[in-house]
Amino acid sequence: MRSSLVKAVIMAFAMVGPWIGEPLAADPLAEVALTLENGRFSPEELQVKAGSPFMLVITNKDSKDEEFEIESLKIEKVVPAGRTRRVKMPALRAGVYRFIGEYAQATAKGRLVAK
Repeated sequence: MRSSLVKAVIMAFAMVGPWIGEPLAADPLAEVALTLENGRFSPEELQVKAGSPFMLVITNKDSKDEEFEIESLKIEKVVPAGRTRRVKMPALRAGVYRFIGEYAQATAKGRLVAK
C-alpha cells in the first residue's frame, strides 16, 4: 500500500516536473489605438501607464503614407496609406512625449502622457 502511494507521488511529480520553475506565458501587451485621418491624429492625447510597455496600433486612413515619429524616443515608423502598423513601445518614465506625422507636421501632432 505504501509503495503504491510512493509510486503515485513520483508519477505526479514526473508529470508536473517539466513545468515547475518555468516562466508563465507573458501577459499580452496593452494596446493603445491611434488614427490618422485628414492629416490629423485622433486622439491627440494618449494616456498610458508609466513603467509598462504597450503596443501602439496606428491606423492611417489617409490616401498618403505618413511617418509617425517621437523624436525624444528616437521612434519612427512609416504607416502606408490605408494600412495599420503596430509599434511595440518600451516602458516609459512618467512624462509627456510629443509625436508628429513627419509628412504633415503642421496638422499631425499629438502627445503621449505616461502617468
